[in-house]
Amino acid sequence: MAEEKVLPFMEHLVELRKRLIVCVFAIVIGMGVAWNFSNDILSFVEKPLTGKTYLNDIKKKVYDEVKQRYPAAYQRYKLGEEHGVVEKTRPLNYSAPLEPFFVQCKISMLAGMIIVLPVIFHQFWLFVAPGLTRKERRYVVPFVTVATASFCVGAMFFLVVIWPVIINFSLSYEELGLQSWFNISAYINFCLRLILIFGLIFELPVLAFMLSRFGLVNYRMLAARRKYALLASSIIAAFHADLVTMFVIMIPLYLMYEISIWVALVFGKKKVPAVSDDDVEPAEA
Repeated sequence: MAEEKVLPFMEHLVELRKRLIVCVFAIVIGMGVAWNFSNDILSFVEKPLTGKTYLNDIKKKVYDEVKQRYPAAYQRYKLGEEHGVVEKTRPLNYSAPLEPFFVQCKISMLAGMIIVLPVIFHQFWLFVAPGLTRKERRYVVPFVTVATASFCVGAMFFLVVIWPVIINFSLSYEELGLQSWFNISAYINFCLRLILIFGLIFELPVLAFMLSRFGLVNYRMLAARRKYALLASSIIAAFHADLVTMFVIMIPLYLMYEISIWVALVFGKKKVPAVSDDDVEPAEA
């Protein structure tokens, strides 16, 4: 069996630079493609500002059900008089020259990165491939496919499910006499940062799958560190100012860790039982 090639430290840095250059060029090309529909992305991100989200429909159905089944509770808690977020047009504002242009660049850059995610994950795989065995290198196509799909699912989960909740909660303070006046840079930066975070959160099961297949982690190791995972999730989420966003990040992050535990249990590398000397039959004379 041929020995695996071991690269010196400087060659690792040269290889890393090569992979990073390819990733940067891929992102620039993806950014050029995404520029054509960046305004559509901005319009989609702005939709929760109108106050009309899936939360309104869910709340209406729940209140109607309570009214039919429990009319006394409906009258007691005055659910029919509850004031939600007023549906109206709330345009974004900017206060600096070229601010919308730079915002469009940021949207195009993130969207372009998502478009070329297969290239980025493939370059990452090529960087770590010299340290893998020939059998392990065969996982390149499943890794690139699943990792790309996981990031996209996490990003869409945030935009469709979580983002309207955050904006709806923020707009609810208008009932206290406050007026929303969102700056386009603050609004988009906040959204893009959370898209990136949720995309990376959904990569945890993929990472657990790869590490468990390579025998670096196992089910028992991950399960025994649940409390540390919960603490780490809380610390990561605590970097965000408001309490709602903190829980919105902490809960999915810890749930992805729990899913990673089960992924390691189901797909992890099974240990080969050791064979004792007593089990070996003596050779025939």
